[in-house]
Amino acid sequence: MTMSDPIADMLTRIRNANTAKHDTVDIPASKMKIAIAGILLKEGYIKKYDIEEVDGFKTIHITLKYGKDKNVKVITGLKRISKPGLRVYASKEELPKVLGGLGTAIISTNKGVITDKEARELNVGGEVLAFIW
Repeated sequence: MTMSDPIADMLTRIRNANTAKHDTVDIPASKMKIAIAGILLKEGYIKKYDIEEVDGFKTIHITLKYGKDKNVKVITGLKRISKPGLRVYASKEELPKVLGGLGTAIISTNKGVITDKEARELNVGGEVLAFIW
């Protein structure tokens, strides 16, 4: 079965695993998803991620991050913004701020998949993929 929105599937898997307090989550890999996982790692939302190959298919193995006990979640919210049915683009002047700068917006630009802060520094706009806080 083909999937119409693999990025939303990735975010939903992470959200569900985080809610169920799982340590890890496995996601089918693609270049875009690996770039998003890299941003999550760099911004401190996950502990680590590995790329494994099982039966010829690559899988991203993400280790989730919690506070001192599992009741404190580092990821409190994930939201897909630009969807296949309604793409959302932002110019360099109107890049979104998530929770007044406390969260992170993931932007797909011609410089690659980057955060909203990096997009402001590089002075580029693009497609607003997701919000994380």
